[in-house]
Amino acid sequence: MPETSPRLALPMIQPAQAQKHVTHNAALAVLDTLTQLVLEGIGAETPPAGASEGETWALGTLPTGDWDGQSNQIATFQNTGWIFIPPQEGWRAWDKGTSEYRVYTGGSWSVFTSSGTPNLQNLTGVGIGATWDAINRLSVSADATLLNNAGAGHQLKINKSATAETASLLFQTNWSGRAEMGTSGSDDFAIKVSADGSTFTTGLSLKADSGIAEVQAVSGPGVFIADDTATLIATPSIAGFVLITVSGNDPRSDVSAILAQDTGSTPALQSLFATPLVDLLSGVLAGTNATDGSLGISAVTGGLWIENRLGSGQTINITFMGGL
Repeated sequence: MPETSPRLALPMIQPAQAQKHVTHNAALAVLDTLTQLVLEGIGAETPPAGASEGETWALGTLPTGDWDGQSNQIATFQNTGWIFIPPQEGWRAWDKGTSEYRVYTGGSWSVFTSSGTPNLQNLTGVGIGATWDAINRLSVSADATLLNNAGAGHQLKINKSATAETASLLFQTNWSGRAEMGTSGSDDFAIKVSADGSTFTTGLSLKADSGIAEVQAVSGPGVFIADDTATLIATPSIAGFVLITVSGNDPRSDVSAILAQDTGSTPALQSLFATPLVDLLSGVLAGTNATDGSLGISAVTGGLWIENRLGSGQTINITFMGGL
């Protein structure tokens, strides 16, 4: 003969059992709690001082004191002590603390409206194919997540409480951060990357007060320039630094330069380093301005002229660096 009933785990009186009234009264105590179940509150963590007989609570995840170790249980005070009952899917109760009707489903006490439809406002957490926790209140495990428009546009909003806090999107590999974009520690928008999840390098930062961009480097594919011709290369913005090298079928380590460039209304170039075969010029270049056998460079409004006079077609590598 089983010792407890299959649904409510009520203790069963056994054949030839002594003190049958003890078992019978224990079963009645459980029935007295669960029949027309009324809860003083949901998610309680600390036992009340001076609890009354029959007082019943739905415990939270980290109960303390006399409730320690009884997370998510129903606690009822009977005969000067607490009795703990594990809730089951579908149990219903009235929450006196909020004057709401509750149904236990999915591991929590959900609020139901008078029409029987669930009230989804102010939920503690939601897990879709996953388990939510105190930090990740919304947890989704799926192949994709769709946020669609309702007929026009759609915005995804990430709000932080103060400038020094973080509002960002973090991209991870096996739960280790590899890239992050957003406002972290300030209101400047930044994109940063990491190889190990602990040390991040900022590749791009946009200043909140001015919109000015700060970058590690902006590099495009090499530009092929035929011999005795010139090409205009647009600069990302009016000021910064530029690294110019020559590669191709015959790499030229003797042709390279690091320049400070201004391509605004008063174009200018300042050499920080340049090999002898780099010729700094001014104005529009036509393919014959630089010294024969050299690479000519000139700053104009909006870009740099690169002129190849090295004797054969060359691939010019250009990398813009620093504040733009």
